[in-house]
Amino acid sequence: MNKYGECKLNKDKDLMRIVNYRNDDDIDVHLPECHIIITHVSYDDFKKGNITNPCKPTVCGVGYIGLGPYKSRENGKITKEYEAWKNMLKRCYDSKLHEKYPTYIGCKVVEEWHNFQNFAAWYEDNYYEIEDQKICLDKDILIKGNKIYGPDTCVFVPQNINLLFVKSNAIRGDLPIGVYYDKQRRKYVARCKVNSQKRHIGYFDTLEEAFQAYKQFKENVIQSTADEYQYQIPEVLYDSMYNYRVEKDD
Repeated sequence: MNKYGECKLNKDKDLMRIVNYRNDDDIDVHLPECHIIITHVSYDDFKKGNITNPCKPTVCGVGYIGLGPYKSRENGKITKEYEAWKNMLKRCYDSKLHEKYPTYIGCKVVEEWHNFQNFAAWYEDNYYEIEDQKICLDKDILIKGNKIYGPDTCVFVPQNINLLFVKSNAIRGDLPIGVYYDKQRRKYVARCKVNSQKRHIGYFDTLEEAFQAYKQFKENVIQSTADEYQYQIPEVLYDSMYNYRVEKDD
């Protein structure tokens, strides 16, 4: 029996209409709400309302799977690109996460990347691996102070490099980055964390001297790290690290 034209609501209360019926295991369904056609699905899933709208936001109120080859799961496991995409959206739009990590307040994802298919295609073109190292999605090494995740602002970064740029406003207080005041010695102290270890740079009479010492030391660390990874990381990341300039409010 040809079931062409049959209509039903899916589990999300979206209207579905069969626009092509070949057999019970191969039908095409039109979702008029988003003007798309889902092809090659089963009549049984149609009757049960299991055909979902891939353009309806399901992550943080903005992210949707979209139409395309990339999947959120394969063989029962969450794909790496989907996990990266979902975590990125949560950093920008999850208020509970903002309570724990307030530095993400005000961050946004470009509309193009609300569609998982677009992000996953970029991920596939840009992701790389380095043995025994975690690779992170970063938005503010290429453009200092940037709060927008998008294909023109993001780069994949080894965690060892990413940690070089972590802000520590709560620890620093009102002093410039890398500087604290030693009340006992009545001196300003410059120090820098390298590979999770604090490196003492020196004691100084003025805040400015301490900061300049820290600035020179930190920029040297960033450049030497760039050289260490030069042939393993994207050229745009290498260049950004070499041109990075430390500022007091970093």
